[in-house]
Formats: sequence, C-alpha cells, structure tokens
Amino acid sequence: MAPKRGVKAPAAPAKKKPEKVVNPLFEKRPKQFGIGGALPPKKDLHRFVKWPKVVRIQRQRRILKQRLKVPPALNQFTKTLDKNLATSLFKMLLKYRPEDKAAKKERLLKRAQAEAEGMTVEVKKPIVVKYGLNHVTYLIEQNKAQLVVIAHDVDPIELVVWLPALCRKMEIPYCIVKGKSRLGAIVHKKTAAALCLTTVKNEDKLEFSKILEAIKANFNDKYDEYRKKWGGGIMGSKSQARTKAKEKLLAKEAAQRMT
Repeated sequence: MAPKRGVKAPAAPAKKKPEKVVNPLFEKRPKQFGIGGALPPKKDLHRFVKWPKVVRIQRQRRILKQRLKVPPALNQFTKTLDKNLATSLFKMLLKYRPEDKAAKKERLLKRAQAEAEGMTVEVKKPIVVKYGLNHVTYLIEQNKAQLVVIAHDVDPIELVVWLPALCRKMEIPYCIVKGKSRLGAIVHKKTAAALCLTTVKNEDKLEFSKILEAIKANFNDKYDEYRKKWGGGIMGSKSQARTKAKEKLLAKEAAQRMT
C-alpha cells in the first residue's frame, strides 16, 4: 500500500493592505504624450543643437590638437602668461596706447591753428606701443625692442612661430599671451599678432623692470625646455577606458601564467 500523504496545513490568510484614502475631489488624469496629446517636459537639447560652422571648426581643431602629436615649436604657444602677471602687463600697455583717429585729428588741428597764428610748436615724439608684424620684427632685429608680446592664437600660426627664437637670439624678453583680440584692443584694431615696447616713462621704469624679470624667468630662461617638449597625444575618455581594460586583461593573463 502507498503511504498516506500528510494533510496540508491551511494557508495563512493574506494580509490585507490598508486602503489608500483618495480624495474624490482630485481625479487622476495621466498625461498622454502622443501626437496631439500633452507637451513633454523640457529637457536639455544641447547635444541636438546644430551649431554654427565656425563653432564646429573651433571645437574640431581643439580636439585634433589634443589627439595628434604637436611639435615643440607649436606646443610652446600653449604655455601662456599667468593671469596675475598678464593683468599687470596689460595695465602697463594701456598707459602707452597709440592715439586713435579722433585724437590725432584734434592734435593736428590745434597744431595747424598754432602755426597759423605764428606760434612755434614743439613736436615731441610720444612713447607708444608699436604694432604690426613687420614693424615689430624690424625693431627686434635692430635691438630697439625692450619687450615683445605675442598672441597665442594667431591664424595661421606660421606668421609668428619663429618670433620666440628671434627674440631669444637677440636676448629680448618676450611673452605669449591670450589672445590676439585683446592685443588688438590696445592699438584700436580688431586683432594684433604682436606688440612691442621700445621704452617707458621714468615713473614706470621700476614696475616695468619687475615685469621683465618675471617674463624672462617664465619664457626666455625656459626656452630650451619648451624647445624639446612635444604636446598632444591625449586620447578621448572612451579610448582611454578601452586601453585600461585591455591592460587589465593582459595583466590578469600574465598573473595566471605565473601561477
């Protein structure tokens, strides 16, 4: 005879969940986000924006400079003057801004009126910032420039890529700053590739000498170091993650072989 099966115990009564009190005044109306339905909530569409071509080119160029190997001659233009020193330098340069068209017209008018009245007018050459790539190069070659300021974002860079080497050969302090539009604003232009000072007023000589010392320490004295240092070669986050995973796997396999 087959053994008797035990009688199953009665199942425990299911616990009743407490009923949620719903206010009848507020009816549940779920939103339908289909065509003709409710408007979806606002989200960040930054990635889906079609940016202007100039912005796309700027970003692509920046990424390429990070990915590709950059030769030392070009990489030195990424080493710019620090913010505090750049601020004091631009304050100094603003004191020696060349006159604009309106000021020049007014000065020549006063001079013409004085000459018409028979007065002798003393013409004193003003101390101003020199600009224009050819003019700045001439002043460097003649050893008249005391400080050369070069923009970091000149396009094409070949226009100024040789200037640091020339300044070092002539033993003239030079610095690389951000950027060409900021230099252009000093000389009443849209942009300027390079500026230079040939002399300063007596009251500014102490401050100017301090700026020159700091600039020499940051650029002229470090020229040999920058001349050998390559830039770029930085891969993206996804590529770096793949490389790390591959290295981890190879290390694991090597450890297994050792055991």
